[in-house]
Amino acid sequence: MARGKVQLKRIENPVHRQVTFCKRRAGLLKKAKELSVLCDAEIGLFIFSAHGKLYELATKGSLSLSLSQLMIYMYVLLWSLIDRLFTSYVCMKLRTMQGLIERYMKFTRGAQPEAAAPEAHPLLVRTQPLSLSLYVCINQLQRS
Repeated sequence: MARGKVQLKRIENPVHRQVTFCKRRAGLLKKAKELSVLCDAEIGLFIFSAHGKLYELATKGSLSLSLSQLMIYMYVLLWSLIDRLFTSYVCMKLRTMQGLIERYMKFTRGAQPEAAAPEAHPLLVRTQPLSLSLYVCINQLQRS
């Protein structure tokens, strides 16, 4: 006998809703245990009912141990994300600075500066040592 497709919408009848919750909760807990056994996975599961009752499952150790591992993992992910955001922000600012330096150099000298060593531009080194060194640093950062 084939099963019909279930529409995913809220069950209006509270009795039917509670029966469905109990059956599906039991099925979900069973599947989590099976996944843990078959794949040697560590599973922690929280289920809150509509009435606020908590159902939990921890396949290895206690759920508080799993939560501490989760907190460490989230901490590492957060710092990784912060590092990526900071790096992209710094690169964006460096590109902006490079554009400003190029415009300034073009305006003051009438030509684009080259990404060569400062010895190749003695006039620029004497008059604008900071801007040229920034330009060289930006080019080195972009190459790496």
